[in-house]
Amino acid sequence: MKLMNRHSEGSFLVWTLAVQLLLCWCGVYTTDSAKNCKLYKDSESERKVLNRLEPLAERNFTVQTSGEPETYTYVFQFCGDAWGVPGAGVVQLDDKTKDKKPKIIGSYNATQAYGGTDWVMLIYGDGEKYDAHCSKENRRAIIMISCNRNMDVGQLASVLEDREREQGCFYLFELDSSAVCPPLESKLSPGSIILIIGVCIVAVYLIGGFLYQRLIVGAKGMEQFPNYAFWVEVGNLTADGCDFVCRSRSREEAPAYRGVSTEPLEEEPEERDDHLLPM
Repeated sequence: MKLMNRHSEGSFLVWTLAVQLLLCWCGVYTTDSAKNCKLYKDSESERKVLNRLEPLAERNFTVQTSGEPETYTYVFQFCGDAWGVPGAGVVQLDDKTKDKKPKIIGSYNATQAYGGTDWVMLIYGDGEKYDAHCSKENRRAIIMISCNRNMDVGQLASVLEDREREQGCFYLFELDSSAVCPPLESKLSPGSIILIIGVCIVAVYLIGGFLYQRLIVGAKGMEQFPNYAFWVEVGNLTADGCDFVCRSRSREEAPAYRGVSTEPLEEEPEERDDHLLPM
């Protein structure tokens, strides 16, 4: 029994390890999907553009075009096998045929990527050759991905197939996604940010101090205000300073005085002591 239990525990550990390795491999695979695309000329700038489209990986996007006598369904996948066709980035399915054999419109093994502030243009080349159009050159798909912050990924739309020329024919598709939107930048000035931070600090001080005074200290009335004694003293000192600086009339009146009279003082009669002398 002990051997069986040990064998079961060993099998469980092996299976657990295998599942963890599989999950790790899947995680690495999904984060490296952009590397599956092969650029005509590998450049750092185009690699950065492809990395912006990483949220679109591992997903098929389809669109159906209706018309007479041709009705097609197009399938697009970012740096992956569209409709399960190896190497195909965009395929075309003829809805009127029973075999549903896909036609490769563009291959992610021949990729070009250009990007702007809020858009990315993805080009898949080396598709199947035209039968009679465009000098029988290889088909090419252009996927225009535009910024739309209101949705993760929108619906694929087929714009046109330009094949009425000798060379440079292409299929044009559109797709909206928030993946290509630029990051939002704060429009607040440094002064506004400092003011907001100051207001938040004051609010935390007042609310926290009020709760502490009321719940912990048990204060009532105006004493619930944090550091009430200090702020009262500050208020009094501020009022005294303002009164001293701003008021023009002195609070203590100077002692009154009278001017010197210009009229001659009356001379008092001179007292004579002659009568006190002995005769």
